Amino acid sequence: MAIAAAALAVTATLAGCGSDDKTSTDSKASSTVSSSAAAAAPAPSAEALQALLTTFADPAKPAADKAKLVVGGDKRLTNIETMNQGLANYQVSFAVGEIKTDGNKADAKVSVTSPHGTMPDVPMSFTYADGAWKLSDAGACTILGMARANCQP
Repeated sequence: MAIAAAALAVTATLAGCGSDDKTSTDSKASSTVSSSAAAAAPAPSAEALQALLTTFADPAKPAADKAKLVVGGDKRLTNIETMNQGLANYQVSFAVGEIKTDGNKADAKVSVTSPHGTMPDVPMSFTYADGAWKLSDAGACTILGMARANCQP
């Protein structure tokens, strides 16, 4: 929110310094509106976050595709490849509940079900980036750790 407010303040200042030409001011004002609308993160649904987690844990999906689902995911490619190998014949599912959003951040409690049972209320964090909700690095590391593909600091 602070970044959006600062961007609006800078845009308003620049608009005030422009020429008296009405079309110039109108285009700057519409630019301001579209910029702030693009910065607002829509609230994530449980279904959307569950689909994200399911795709991330699917061993049939290439690691490079999964890396795009994680903020800074490129640095986790080796971990994701290890997870893919470990989950090759292993079924994992997720149920997302209790989502709390704050701007472009969301935290949820996730139940993780595997052949060994269900682990309820696993805290998972997400970030809205590049126009989509993504797993935060910490959230990815939680799942990677469960798959014995631990993240190194």
